[in-house]
Amino acid sequence: MVFSSHLFLFYFLPAALLCYYLAPRRGKHLLLTIFSYAFYGWANPAFVVLLGFSTVVDYICGLVIARHSPFDGRYDVAALVPDTPRRRSQKIAVAVSVISNLSLLGFFKYFNFAVANYDALTQALGLPGLRLDLAIRITLPLGISFYTFQSMSYSIDVYRGHARALRNFIDFACYVSMFPQLVAGPIIRFSEVSEQLRSRSHTLTKFSRGAAFICLGLAKKILIANPCGKIADVVFDAGAVGTLDSWYGAAAYAFQIYFDFSAYSDIAIGLGLMLGFVFPKNFDSPYHAASITDFWRRWHISLSAWLRDYLYIPLGGNRKGGGRTYVNLALVMLLGGLWHGAAWTFVIWGGFHGLLLGLERLGGKNSLYRRLPHPVRVAATFFLVCISWVFFRAADLPAAMAYLGAMFGTVPASDTAPLLGGLIYQPYYLGTFIAAALFTWGAPQVWDWTRELPAWKIVVILALFLLSILILATQAYNPFIYFIF
Repeated sequence: MVFSSHLFLFYFLPAALLCYYLAPRRGKHLLLTIFSYAFYGWANPAFVVLLGFSTVVDYICGLVIARHSPFDGRYDVAALVPDTPRRRSQKIAVAVSVISNLSLLGFFKYFNFAVANYDALTQALGLPGLRLDLAIRITLPLGISFYTFQSMSYSIDVYRGHARALRNFIDFACYVSMFPQLVAGPIIRFSEVSEQLRSRSHTLTKFSRGAAFICLGLAKKILIANPCGKIADVVFDAGAVGTLDSWYGAAAYAFQIYFDFSAYSDIAIGLGLMLGFVFPKNFDSPYHAASITDFWRRWHISLSAWLRDYLYIPLGGNRKGGGRTYVNLALVMLLGGLWHGAAWTFVIWGGFHGLLLGLERLGGKNSLYRRLPHPVRVAATFFLVCISWVFFRAADLPAAMAYLGAMFGTVPASDTAPLLGGLIYQPYYLGTFIAAALFTWGAPQVWDWTRELPAWKIVVILALFLLSILILATQAYNPFIYFIF
């Protein structure tokens, strides 16, 4: 089930909100958990088993870490004191949590990738007899990259003393499975909502702002991301294209993935507000960034912060010398790329960003890049990001290299390339592309624009919502990009 569907907007969401608000306070989390499991299991009920397994394991580990029994009758659990020695049982519990979550993620996301690369290696070494040639293929469960990271953060936060463990299993199951951000984030760390799970307010201001987030997110998805995605699909699937067309397609994909993913985050934040939760901001105008370092402070903030706090800093961060800092930075970005997808293109995408981050850090304040005027730095950053998106979008590594060759004029266009213009430069698609650029660099963020909602803003929001619904009825099924991650 996707947010941008009539089933969700006019059936599931109204039913969920009605039941949630009619339920007594003690029953709200149970109802929300039930609806979340129904939402997640809609496409494949078997996926619910994995979600439940991860939830049970981390719940038990949290209690062990907190040295707490679920049968002593107390609801609250005191947080551990940070920087104090941990018992062996606590260390084992956090290790079990991390290993079980990473094992789930590793098996379901990377099994096919590992087998394919092993078979390719044996073939290259002239050892065909060692090939596995497995007919079985593992289906990637929706959202597993997100909820494993989210559930794992609970055990780690409790272990570090940054949050109190939850004694009530339903409260914890609600946190892990909450449908607004279950499938494609943002990654909500337990420490960010632990107190909200115990107590939160439900106000008309929150509800109305949440509705505005949903309407505007839907408009970003339907009116901008989908048409830009059509441009990108046509260009990337066309084979050898001209230089101008290739840059047009790469920029269209840059707009598509930004408006698509930020739209999902907007809707998730809006749904959270309607349920009384305040989720953190996940995008901060990333294409306004004046460096790659700045870009990663603005893009998919919840993932960037997760990788920083749970991977980069534990590896030593920048505290163990310059050489170790660059190694840590490269490793984190490579793993961040692999987190997005089981393909070498994603690894190269992460490595490319790691290289750029390292070069910026090496240059410091004296780098030529930082001496450029601010608008030029923003344009240069967008230029580099567009190059990186080619690896993110291309079907495989040869396709990515061929596309980059077209962008830089080293691969000649095919004889049929001129015919492509009749499809991608139609007034509708070209107009949407221009609108995407104008909104990217000229419009305020949804987060800021919805802080106050006078009558004229409400009229604009309703008009965009109605237009989105009308166009949604004419568009083919087009799920959010990050569903596949």
